[in-house]
Amino acid sequence: MGRNKIQIALLGIGALLVFASVTAHADSAQSNYTAFCAKCHGATGHGDGPGAAALSTKARDFADCAVMQKISDDTMFTVIKGGGAAAGLPADMPSWSNGLSDPEIHALVAYIHTFCKK
Repeated sequence: MGRNKIQIALLGIGALLVFASVTAHADSAQSNYTAFCAKCHGATGHGDGPGAAALSTKARDFADCAVMQKISDDTMFTVIKGGGAAAGLPADMPSWSNGLSDPEIHALVAYIHTFCKK
């Protein structure tokens, strides 16, 4: 009986650690979005940030579900990491490979999906 309680306790602790890690990545992704993306893509992801007017092409509207459903997570990762040119898109989108780690970019991709409210 004691062994089962220990196993249950360990599972509970493990679940809490996973939840804390996921929450930390979500908070970090939101902060990274604000720091790196909102200038062009806007605070709500509509592509209407204050820097968008200076771009040669319109910044992607992350809230446009019809468009966003056609873009794979791998493509989004490539564009964020390598810039638009890495995916054959306009070079207005800079590379963030020097500012964000791969796990941060993956978390950012997941965060960007939250703008599409189906």
